[in-house]
Amino acid sequence: MSIPGGSDPSGPGGPGNSGSQPAGQSAHRPAWLVALGRRRWIAVLVAVALVVAAGIAIFSLNRAGQEAQPAATQTQSPSETPTPTPSETPPPAPAPAPPPSPAPIPDLPAAPMNILVIGSDIRGGTPARDAAAHTAATGEAQDQRADSLMVVHVPADRRNLYLISINRDNWVDIPGYGAAKINAALQYGGIDMETATVQQLLGITIDHTLMLDFGGFKILVDGLGGIDVNVPIPFQSSIETQHVFPAGMNHLDGQAALEFSRERYAFADGDFQRVRDQQIMLRAILARLTAGGALNDVNAVRSLVDFASCCLTVDKAFDPVQAAILAYSLRNLDVNAIGTMTLPTAGSGFVAGQSVLFPDYGGIAAVGAALREGRIGDFAKP
Repeated sequence: MSIPGGSDPSGPGGPGNSGSQPAGQSAHRPAWLVALGRRRWIAVLVAVALVVAAGIAIFSLNRAGQEAQPAATQTQSPSETPTPTPSETPPPAPAPAPPPSPAPIPDLPAAPMNILVIGSDIRGGTPARDAAAHTAATGEAQDQRADSLMVVHVPADRRNLYLISINRDNWVDIPGYGAAKINAALQYGGIDMETATVQQLLGITIDHTLMLDFGGFKILVDGLGGIDVNVPIPFQSSIETQHVFPAGMNHLDGQAALEFSRERYAFADGDFQRVRDQQIMLRAILARLTAGGALNDVNAVRSLVDFASCCLTVDKAFDPVQAAILAYSLRNLDVNAIGTMTLPTAGSGFVAGQSVLFPDYGGIAAVGAALREGRIGDFAKP
C-alpha cells in the first residue's frame, strides 16, 4: 500500500521500475505516481482507440445493412422486429393529353365567285383601311386611288383562277358621281363605290372585295419570306430604291416586290406592262401560298388569315371566317392553269387635261357575259 509522502515498498529495483529515473523527474515524485501517469495516458489512448473502432464497426454494419435493403426501405423501423416493407415502384406520370384537333373548315358551295382586288396608292401615310372607314362613315373623299384593279374569277371547282385586270385610266361612269377615271371611285366613295363601278362596267356581281395598300403589301410579302418572280423584261425601277430586275427568276422582298408591281415608266407601253407585271406578281403570291400543299393544313390556313388581317381592308360580309373558307377552298389550285387578261380598251386620249383610256364597251360586254356564263376561259389564257 502506498502512503502519501512515503516510499515505494518494492524499492528502486522492484517491478514497474526501469532501474533508472527519467531525466527531469523530481526526486520527490514517487515512482508509483509516475507509473500511474503513464498507465493513465495508455488507458486514455486505448479508450479512444476503442471508441473509434466501435464507431467504424457501427458505421460499417449500418452501411452493410442499408446496401442489403431495397432503396425504398432504407429507413429503420422503430420496432424491435422490423417488418420488411415491399418495394413499390411509383406509377409513371400520365402522358400529356394530345392537343385538340383543329375544327374543320367547311367547303364553299359549288358556285363561281368574283372577287375584286384593289391596290391602293393612298398618300400622306394614312393606312388605306382607315381612309376607307372614314369615307364610309362620313362620305368625305380621301386622297387615295386604285393603283391596281383586278377581278379574280373563282370557278365552282376551285382548281384554277382567272385574273381580269382593269387599267386604272379607263374613263367610265362612276355611280352617283359621273364620268372619271375608274381608279377615282375609291377616292370618292371608298371600296363600296369602287366595287359598284366595276359591277356596272362588266355587268356582273362582285361577291367580295379586298384592298391592300403599299405598306400592307410589303408586310405580307416579307411575312411570306419573299416571293420568287419570273421577270419577263429586265428593267431598273424609277422609284424609291431603284431596284434592278434582271430577266428571269428573281427572289424579291417586300420593297422590291412593290417596285416591280408599280413600275410603268421603264416600259415602252407603260401601264399595260405594269398590269401584266401585277398579274405575274399575283400568280407568284398564289404559288407561294399553295407550295407544298400548305392550304391543306387547317391551322396553316387560319394562321395565314390571321396574319393577313393586319393589312387587308375587306367588304363587310368578308370576315376572317369567310376568308379562311375561301383560302381553304383553293387547296387544289393549279397555279399553272391560272388564266390572265386585261379588259379591252378602244384607244387613248385626253379629257379635261387628263390622259385617259377609252373603254371598248363591246369587248367588255363579251367579257362580262363570259364571266356570267362560266366561259371566261375563252378570253383569259394561262
